[in-house]
Amino acid sequence: MESELLRMGKGEYDLSEMYIVRQKYMNQMEDNYLRRGKGNIGEGSLGHTFANAFRQVGIVPEEAYTGLINGRTSHSHGALSRYFKALVEANIAHKKRTPEFQSLIDHLFDTYLGKLPEKFTYQGKEYTPQSFTESLGLDMDNYVELTTFTHKPYYKMFAPEVPDNWEYQSMYNVPLDEFMEAMDHALTKGYTICWDGDVTEDGFSYSNGVAINPEVENIENYSTTDRARFEKMPTYERRDEVFKFEHPYPEVKVTPEVRQQEYEKFKTSDDHLMHITGIAKDQNGTKYYITKNSWGTYNHQYGGYLNMSESYVRAKTICIMLHKDALPKALRKKLGI
Repeated sequence: MESELLRMGKGEYDLSEMYIVRQKYMNQMEDNYLRRGKGNIGEGSLGHTFANAFRQVGIVPEEAYTGLINGRTSHSHGALSRYFKALVEANIAHKKRTPEFQSLIDHLFDTYLGKLPEKFTYQGKEYTPQSFTESLGLDMDNYVELTTFTHKPYYKMFAPEVPDNWEYQSMYNVPLDEFMEAMDHALTKGYTICWDGDVTEDGFSYSNGVAINPEVENIENYSTTDRARFEKMPTYERRDEVFKFEHPYPEVKVTPEVRQQEYEKFKTSDDHLMHITGIAKDQNGTKYYITKNSWGTYNHQYGGYLNMSESYVRAKTICIMLHKDALPKALRKKLGI
């Protein structure tokens, strides 16, 4: 959303993540209670979780609610999550939501994240969370989510069956090629993309700043030198070689069927949200998506950014969220947007 504000000509903003995170936990707590304790109260979510929380409580600048207290300089929510889980489970056993329980929850989050601001001053002007939100001009109804799987009809909406979609929210299912075309169209038109997908693959290397999906079975597209070398290797040695990340190799040709198999074998999981900001190509002409991660910059050669190959994105994306105006007109027409 900070990038959206830049695109809209609103200037630079640093918005509070923890303000939204706190409301996210409140929503998970309610969902889990009504599901008799069968909901997801973990740390994961999808892009629409932000939009839903934003609609409920708005947003504040980072300086108004950092979520860092008692001298802390970085976030670590292990203890908060454990206490939250314990209280939520106790409430399920009690089978009744009471003011006393809500007070306990509020005090827990006040203790670990700080009290929510009722008013604050930002750049010399006093705001409430509501008035600050209104000043931004962000409309969550302008943002849509796309996904791409073969087990559901295309150009219809469905709720992907992944743990982080604990809100069971539906999104538009489109063919893989059109999905990728939508991403490219958005990025070339100055929009950015919220991406959710798998970051547990061997080809995802935070320290090397890349996410790749190299072909190790069929090596006919390898260079003459590499092919001669790889022909003598068993598959596991080929994998060891390509995941040294010393230079690019030909990548897997990912079809909708290949992608679906990875999903249904549980090899593709919904691990992490990141922010795609642009497109790049390597020395071989392979396309990569420039992606901003949230894991910091320590021991990282690209300042926290990484390059995800087109093959990796085709194979390992769960869903994306973007502005509806970023979609190609033909796709918007098919989806009725």
